[in-house]
Amino acid sequence: MTPMKRDHTLRAIMLSTPIIWAMAFMFVPYMVLFTYSFWTKQFPTFIPDFQFGNYAQIFFEPQYVSVLLRTAKIASLVTFFALLMAFPFAYFLVFKVHSPRVRGMLYMAVIAPLWVSYLLRAYTWKIILGNNGVLNSFLVSVGILDEPTDVFLYNQFSMVVTLTYIFIPFMVMPIYTGLEKIPKNLIEASKDLGIGPWGTFWKVIWPLAVPGVIAGATFTFCLSFGDFVAPVLVGGPDGAMIANIITTQFGSALNWPLGSALAIVILVIVLGIIEVSDRFQRSGRIDLA
Repeated sequence: MTPMKRDHTLRAIMLSTPIIWAMAFMFVPYMVLFTYSFWTKQFPTFIPDFQFGNYAQIFFEPQYVSVLLRTAKIASLVTFFALLMAFPFAYFLVFKVHSPRVRGMLYMAVIAPLWVSYLLRAYTWKIILGNNGVLNSFLVSVGILDEPTDVFLYNQFSMVVTLTYIFIPFMVMPIYTGLEKIPKNLIEASKDLGIGPWGTFWKVIWPLAVPGVIAGATFTFCLSFGDFVAPVLVGGPDGAMIANIITTQFGSALNWPLGSALAIVILVIVLGIIEVSDRFQRSGRIDLA
């Protein structure tokens, strides 16, 4: 085999591996879901068909629209509060912590929870927010409450708190990377021109940090939007999200066509968000150029 043919063979192998992986574990399963989404539920099973009744049921029955809106609301709040905490932290690490060792330790303190079981992280907040949890015990001990309350658990508040804690590393990482790549000479030049700290932040740092913010917000929103474990542990009826409805359709309800249609709707929403995010990032880069 000649060197040229050998190179072509190696390239073909390198390219075929991810293509085969994507086909086997992404394209084929989604095509199966897409096909099922047009089938008809006929007790006690379902039959092949081609109709749009499942999609019509999702968008015209109030219960499904309500769950979709609730899911979007919770995911948006999680994204907002994660950004509210992640950006100052990343900014502090990049511009205020001058010791690489201390910076690395603080950064790892945020990333380390990703190595812990997701279920354990979610269950921790159930223990904290529960009737006999840490928060209730503290409020009773300091005299703020006369007896434990269940207001902190099994609602949208507990969902936002838990998901913000779980997904905040995905907000910190891209923002930290974006801020770290900002050339320090731009900030020094801004100071030399007599621009104050706030002016430097809004005119230099923030525009260059926007792509990282958009990436972090996209990660956080999409992951929160599709979560189904945390609602079971801390959400309750008021915190149920669309992924829990899908789980029910494939489980106890045995309505795979409707569950498939719901899954396809979520896929379209997530892909749309990613596309909008990508366009914003590209426009940001063009403006900065």
